Amino acid sequence: MRPIRSAMAAVSIAAALALTATGCGTSENSAGDTSDAASEENLLDRIKIPKELEERLKEHGIDLAKWRDGAWRDFDKDKWLREAQDFVNPIIEDLWNPDRMREAETPPDRPVGQGITEDGAVSDPEPRPVTPRPVSAPYRSGVPEAGKVFFDGPEGSMVCSATVVEDPANPGKSNLVWTAGHCVHAGKDGGWYRNIAFVPSYNDAARPAGELDGAPKDEVAPHGVWWGDWAKTSEQWIGEGAKTGGRGAPFDFAVIHVTPEKGGSGKSLEETVGSALPVEFDAPSARELTEVTATGYPAAAPFDGERMFQCADDPGRFSVRTDQPTMYRIGCTMTGGASGGGWVAEGRDGRPALVSNTSIGPVPARWLAGPRLGSEAKAVFDAVSEKFAGR
Repeated sequence: MRPIRSAMAAVSIAAALALTATGCGTSENSAGDTSDAASEENLLDRIKIPKELEERLKEHGIDLAKWRDGAWRDFDKDKWLREAQDFVNPIIEDLWNPDRMREAETPPDRPVGQGITEDGAVSDPEPRPVTPRPVSAPYRSGVPEAGKVFFDGPEGSMVCSATVVEDPANPGKSNLVWTAGHCVHAGKDGGWYRNIAFVPSYNDAARPAGELDGAPKDEVAPHGVWWGDWAKTSEQWIGEGAKTGGRGAPFDFAVIHVTPEKGGSGKSLEETVGSALPVEFDAPSARELTEVTATGYPAAAPFDGERMFQCADDPGRFSVRTDQPTMYRIGCTMTGGASGGGWVAEGRDGRPALVSNTSIGPVPARWLAGPRLGSEAKAVFDAVSEKFAGR
């Protein structure tokens, strides 16, 4: 059996709650088969759950017994938690096993289409295509901050990319991960995704997909699995984000606070991976930058989502609307699954810093766009950092 424990920051629980789940494919119906749950011993009958925790979870629409039996797969629009304060992500230990991680290759991002209009007044010409280069293994040596995000939505198990970032409230001990807003929340037509977890240096040895079948978890997830115990994205993404990016695209960023799935050694994520990147909230304009490097795990063809790639390019400007911030655009041909991956450039202090994340891009892939980080991004970041200050 797999225990489930609360990941809500304000409440702790020492008791393990039983949850049975098995490996899944990319469809909702196959994710987490619980057909034998009734035959398993029900630990909820003998473990006393703190009343405060039980009531708080019920406020979020979560009945622990039903959640254990697979209720997390119910994405009925009327019940799908969507408001900023509604984020709930109870840990289901061992849900993200190597097979389930390998099979979760449905990216949530879509090509630019209706809802995105390019305004030539503030958009530069479409960039030349840049072919991504594979990152040399082991990933934890060259790009220790990068990793992969796994989560579940109505369409099944999905993937994105993400970056470990510095936390001024916990210097040297950050548990913060930067990704795209559409990797944690579906935007105006949906709510928070579920079972959100981060795996730094996923597939650290860069093994081909065919060699990952049956691979031990410590090779697939060398630093373990880190579950999101809080996440925040912009109100603009929640209110206006769409599958094609929509008006929320310039605000398509998110911060996840994570905790180790099994308690770990007591070390923070930053201490565990050995690095974290600062975030440049007064990001230079596209014209001030000479090069940015985007990192991610592209999962849509011709990629398979199992290996890390990078693109370096001179960014141009891309406009969604003239009354909104201008985004960066590069000629990288990474595909879906790379969303949320960090864009790194020289910050204003001369250090490498996160200046954006992959947000949108067309298919067939010719370029990627990402938000230029500013005051809205800082507000999202500060809210998460302050919530966990000193812990």
